[in-house]
Amino acid sequence: MKGIFVTGTDTWVGKTVIAGGIAAALKDEGIDVGVMKPIESGCRVVDGRKIPTDTLFLKVMAGTNDPLELINSYSLEKPLAPSVAAKREGIEIDADKILSDYKKLKGRHKFLIVEGLGGLMVPIKKGFFVSDLIKLMKLPALVVTRANLGTINHTLLTVNHATHLKIKVFGVIINHLSKDRGLAEKTNPGVLKELLGVPIIGDFPYSPKIIEKKGLLIDLIKKNIDISSILKQI
Repeated sequence: MKGIFVTGTDTWVGKTVIAGGIAAALKDEGIDVGVMKPIESGCRVVDGRKIPTDTLFLKVMAGTNDPLELINSYSLEKPLAPSVAAKREGIEIDADKILSDYKKLKGRHKFLIVEGLGGLMVPIKKGFFVSDLIKLMKLPALVVTRANLGTINHTLLTVNHATHLKIKVFGVIINHLSKDRGLAEKTNPGVLKELLGVPIIGDFPYSPKIIEKKGLLIDLIKKNIDISSILKQI
């Protein structure tokens, strides 16, 4: 199954920007790429309708005409774990529906980028986590992590747990979320490179308002991420 699953060590580590940027970069290389954000929580509500902002960003970056409801199986209003947000809205998340949407998208494109939410152990429904979704989709995982203090522990825990679950992690991308580069930000990439059993395929720089500058995002992705390691998944 040709594609990747972009997960993170936590929420707000920049998965959407990285996933969208990779999609745009692959599209720029002439590759037929699709995107999927199976579940999005924290959606804005406009005129009674939930707007999945991250999903829309991915769709624009990939330049697809796939129906939004196919790219995003479930939109949830509250910025909470899906199992909690869905329960508050009286929604029952069906893994079979997500998998059905995934298979339809996979059939429409040569390569599919699926973005999760939060980390591996975010509960989607009772007894079913993001890690279970990755295993159902049978996709290799790309882990996005932050650069600042604490990332060594979070990154090692994520990669080690994925390995324990027999999820293939083909790479890690370090995403700088601030222009400030203190001692931790300067030393963490080297430490992770020594300790991780998987390659670091990118050290992505901080760039304000990057989501508004598609061309710049593509340039930064190509310059700072080893796209060849992603192409190997095709």
